[in-house]
Amino acid sequence: MEIINNNEYCNYELMFPHQGKTMSADDVKCAQAAHGVSILTLEKRDGRWRMVKDGQYNRRIHANTPMAISGPAKGHDLLKTAADPKGERALGTFNNCANGMTPWGTYLTCEENFNGYFGSRQQADITPAMARYGIGREDAGWQWHRHDPRFDLAEHPNEPNRFGWVVEIDPRDPHAMPVKRTALGRFKHENAELVMDDSGHVVVYLGDDERGEHLYRFVSQGKYNPDDMAANRNLLDEGTLYVARFHEGENGELRGKGEWLELTHGKHGLTAENGFASQADILIHARLAATQVGATTMDRPEWVAAHPTEPVVFCTLTNNKNRGVKDNQPVGGPNPRAENHYGQILRWRPAGGRHTAAEFDWDLFVLAGNPGVHADNLYAGSANINADNMFNSPDGIGFDQSGRLWIQTDGNYSNSGDFAGQGNNQMLCADPGTGEIRRFLTGPVACEVTGLAFTPDQKTLFVGIQHPGEELAGSHFPFGGDSTPRSSVMMITREDGGIIGA
Repeated sequence: MEIINNNEYCNYELMFPHQGKTMSADDVKCAQAAHGVSILTLEKRDGRWRMVKDGQYNRRIHANTPMAISGPAKGHDLLKTAADPKGERALGTFNNCANGMTPWGTYLTCEENFNGYFGSRQQADITPAMARYGIGREDAGWQWHRHDPRFDLAEHPNEPNRFGWVVEIDPRDPHAMPVKRTALGRFKHENAELVMDDSGHVVVYLGDDERGEHLYRFVSQGKYNPDDMAANRNLLDEGTLYVARFHEGENGELRGKGEWLELTHGKHGLTAENGFASQADILIHARLAATQVGATTMDRPEWVAAHPTEPVVFCTLTNNKNRGVKDNQPVGGPNPRAENHYGQILRWRPAGGRHTAAEFDWDLFVLAGNPGVHADNLYAGSANINADNMFNSPDGIGFDQSGRLWIQTDGNYSNSGDFAGQGNNQMLCADPGTGEIRRFLTGPVACEVTGLAFTPDQKTLFVGIQHPGEELAGSHFPFGGDSTPRSSVMMITREDGGIIGA
């Protein structure tokens, strides 16, 4: 069995003796090698899963691994660089947030906050399109542009356009080049939730994790062939990208109707006159296209999860301090609270139970909140929130085979003020039918609880613990003592050997 793990980013304050204050060229190379994706082989020995150090599929995919660019944006002028004048081969993937799996056996890794790795020591021109993606002359502290000219905007202004994509990896073919699937759009991807419509078309739900950004859907042009896995390999190259618009519920109800707006050249104002000369322009600048068609701005769409047996989909909206503050982010619809510090989980049902349908019905499965601090208002949370299960900033989300919904958080762990009594980030389990939510585990200080995967028998659950002790918080997880805290994958089993969550 293989386990695939995203290596999203480094904690320089823990990784280097100088805590990132005096990065050298060698330090940057080290950091680039630490980003990306790890593929590891596991085997079960003595009742426990253990890593096979010489597993035939073991490998690292990092910030300098060659990658193919495919789909409508392949070869576009905005993807061409001095090192790649054809715009068909990129180097690397980084800030890989969450993931997805395909029925043909490949892994989808999602590039999120790629903008923070670019900067300039010169007066690089920052276009409005670059600014919309948060790209500027100052990086987020990674300092790659100071030692690797590929990340200097003044020298290579098109390099950022080669990031912000979903990357498809074949974990069992070490010789297969990873592929950036441009048909899925370019933005700050969280995960890629792939479902099969009854028609045979592949549907991928995608969230853009930034305040005031959008929720997307991709529908493949071709159909899945269960009898020919090779024929499915390029299904994510051709299809239609959509973005969601939510309509207000009646009388202030937290439910309503919604529709998927097609992001296709020539439709809804996506024309050369409005800055979109081709379908490639739309995909490279998906955020600008979403604004053009009038999509709803959301409270940071994170993970999306589709129920395994019912046509219903959930999405975590983690928080948004700009809601009701910025003009383009008014309070209303599935974003009902100004300066939303707690987050909520959105639910929708596609019309007719078809994931390819143009319309859907939405409601809020849960409003996270704090009933101990707030009373009789939306900041206390919805009716299924209480002192024993309250949380903030829902992030990771996924179903097990039995339809239990697992929720993971990445939020404020100060345990004070608006967050008094909520403690560290945590993982919870919910019943989608009744709305009941119970806490399952609490993570170490300063960590994000993120990523979940079950063994086929549902008796082992793998959970990611990311950046414990971040910013030098007092943690020595997982080894204890005076050890340096390390991001880890936990293996969880029941003492009686039963099914997790049952």
